[in-house]
Amino acid sequence: MTRQPISPDLVGLEFPVSTETWSSKDVMLYALGVGARPVADLDFIYEGRGPRVLPTYAVIPGGTALRWMMRMVEMRLEMLLHGEQSIELFRPLPPEASVEVTGRITEVWDKGKAAVLGVESLARDADGDLFRTHATLFVRGAGGFGGERGPSVGDGDTVPDRAPDIEARFETRPEQGAIYRLSGDRNPIHIDPKFARMGGFDSPFMHGLCTYGIVGRAVLRELCADDPAAFRSFQGRFADRVMYGDTIVTKIWRTSDGEAIVRGETADGRAVLSQSRASFSV
Repeated sequence: MTRQPISPDLVGLEFPVSTETWSSKDVMLYALGVGARPVADLDFIYEGRGPRVLPTYAVIPGGTALRWMMRMVEMRLEMLLHGEQSIELFRPLPPEASVEVTGRITEVWDKGKAAVLGVESLARDADGDLFRTHATLFVRGAGGFGGERGPSVGDGDTVPDRAPDIEARFETRPEQGAIYRLSGDRNPIHIDPKFARMGGFDSPFMHGLCTYGIVGRAVLRELCADDPAAFRSFQGRFADRVMYGDTIVTKIWRTSDGEAIVRGETADGRAVLSQSRASFSV
């Protein structure tokens, strides 16, 4: 397959329809990858209790559009960083499923030293639309192609001028990335020191989507009482790397019925997931 260069002409490019399947083993492995543990998270890691499916599992089958983009567009794997991620759930994810995923490129921005590409996925099963995902990739060294710069990100991490209503702390483990990658994201930058150095990093670091899943677990527990049926949507921007062993502190501000601002930080206050919002049923 001939890969296309990054340019504004990519906007609207549709990917082949993909059939994605998963089993209870897949969703339990994902839950372990984002830090679920006995006994507190038994509903998500034990088939005798379902298992229930973490809503953020949607990024795994939804990631098929990202994989198609990397196959169809010229980019170097070691130069990729995940910029933003959002999910919207129309129904709780079943523990066993076969879905058709359609995807397309939604935006291409020229940031000078980098390019930003956005991609959307929509998954449907026999009962209709199941979930939608949107992600952006920040491709270092791929800018300067003459496209529009696009919206300025800035800080954009506006939180209420008060203490958060909720704080939840989850510790990560040295083997977190080794487990998480078994759900499908095999980018070696998260496990291979040599490959990480090729990308300009001192050492491997945690997948952004693993951070997203950990913060998503906090949202599910604190705002939805661990009920996936109450979880509606979750979006965030990856602000900084998480190193294996870091503690992720999720701060939550309720802003209205069914809406909250969310921020993921390390224990020393460094933002790792910013510009984050969640919606849920009440």
